[in-house]
Amino acid sequence: MAQVEPVPADVTGAQPARPPLRRLPPGYRQPGHQPPGCPPPARQLLPRWALSAAVVLAILAVAGYAADIATHALRFTLTWFDLNIYNNAGLITRHHPDSLYSWQFLPGVRYLYTPFAALGFAAGSLLPWAVLKWLMTVASIAAMAATVWFAFGQLGWRGRDRAALALGVSAVALWTEPVLRSLQVGQIELVLMALVAWDLCQPGNRRWTGAGIGLAAGIKLVPLIFIPYLLLAGKRRQAAVAAAGFAVTVAAGFAILPRQSVTWWLSGYFLHAGNFSSVGFGSLLNQSLLALITRTPAGTGPVTVPWLVICALVAVAGLLAAAALHRCGRPTAGWVTCAVTGVLISPISWDNHWVWIVPLLAVAADTAVRARGRARRWYWALAAVTAAVFADWPRFLSGQRAFVPHGLVGFYAGRHPKTDIFHLHGAQLIGWNLFVLAGLVIFAVLLAAAARAWRGRPRLGAGPPALTEREHHLADLLNRWPT
Repeated sequence: MAQVEPVPADVTGAQPARPPLRRLPPGYRQPGHQPPGCPPPARQLLPRWALSAAVVLAILAVAGYAADIATHALRFTLTWFDLNIYNNAGLITRHHPDSLYSWQFLPGVRYLYTPFAALGFAAGSLLPWAVLKWLMTVASIAAMAATVWFAFGQLGWRGRDRAALALGVSAVALWTEPVLRSLQVGQIELVLMALVAWDLCQPGNRRWTGAGIGLAAGIKLVPLIFIPYLLLAGKRRQAAVAAAGFAVTVAAGFAILPRQSVTWWLSGYFLHAGNFSSVGFGSLLNQSLLALITRTPAGTGPVTVPWLVICALVAVAGLLAAAALHRCGRPTAGWVTCAVTGVLISPISWDNHWVWIVPLLAVAADTAVRARGRARRWYWALAAVTAAVFADWPRFLSGQRAFVPHGLVGFYAGRHPKTDIFHLHGAQLIGWNLFVLAGLVIFAVLLAAAARAWRGRPRLGAGPPALTEREHHLADLLNRWPT
């Protein structure tokens, strides 16, 4: 039997020095090392009973929503108003395409999406209405839950902990006013949010990463804000794919609906506010910066210039903060910041457009679970307040509308004629602008988080911390792995 020779030692009796490590494979991160300001790996941070509790909470949330629908007339809970516009636009696209942008669903209510979106709605109109409306409801709930799942996956959660957090946050998010309003009117917002979130949570080395953002922007222009965010975050290839995907949707519209595309893109149709709503920017349900300015005494005069200045400042600050969070190892918080920025600066942000608080709740829950001591209590309190402000609280406790979700927007504002929207004061001014004011507070918190993360980022030349014995061994194995 061959005898194994011992490891040679030098004259002092010490073991020979380890050879210097070669360059680690791309994307390899030293185990246990986390740049300052970035969340540590999430593993086994929740108790074992958390998943069971989350399952029970999710079942109660869905059962409560189903009971609310079953015990009330559908006109109080599910009207599918927007979905009806999509469906009729699809029918018009198939049979009378020339009238797509001149047709009115109701006086002052026109089709407002792109020609490419009309092609998708035309395909959807092939389904019976009874099937389409319930399919949209189920798909929207699934899209909301999928967004939460994608977010927690990118945040580093796996297995039972990821399932527990995703179910718990989805149960809470289901009973927020933006989500239930989207379900009520059959809005496509939840589906587009899931598409964008899925795209942003994909590994950056995949060839078609970014196409989902381009597709979403081809349906609704607001997701275009993610392209400059990707550029600032250093993801140039993904930004290029998103821009190319958007260009493909525009080209498809011109190829199949040329006259309608000329109307939409070249006549400035999408820039005319009157095409979008007959109720104007003072509408209670419009929760944007432009609506906020319009509902103040300044709204009696021209507001375009001050709005553009404010939007430019918010856009620059939001995009820089989002990119800073991404570069500091917090990509989920980065694209959530970008999304909040987009909702704020959009001229029309209906209450259902604030569904982006769903991934925001996921980021807040993740931060709270990772925190320790007093910070954990503060983060949980912040998440609870956010959920409470956006929650769909019932307005009536008796009668036909008893316990029908309503939300807090305008709850204490009272009823005012359109001519009085410039004379709001006190609780009225807050109640009519609740979501946009809450959004500004969230925006400020995200800016502060970005500034803190950026100050704590690793500096050039600082070098990584010394490797432990186990980490050195793992790196050694990776170096020897055949390429």
